[in-house]
Amino acid sequence: MANMNIQDRAQYERAELGAPDRTLRVTNRRPVIAFVALALVLLAALVYAVAWGIDGWAQALVLGVIVLTTIGLMIAVSPTRRA
Repeated sequence: MANMNIQDRAQYERAELGAPDRTLRVTNRRPVIAFVALALVLLAALVYAVAWGIDGWAQALVLGVIVLTTIGLMIAVSPTRRA
């Protein structure tokens, strides 16, 4: 790559538009539905435990900041986000 000009290098490093996409193809949706159902039950149990575990406004505030920071991180690293 040392002897390439900028156009050659850009051509070499560009994304291959004709390449197949890398999305996951699911032929049997049954395991996916079972996983989502199990994940929702687990999420509901965790939300219930957290709701009963919060002891005051300070703990609720810290939990809210953690949740908002996590959502911000998800937005920041999203592959579909425009720069």
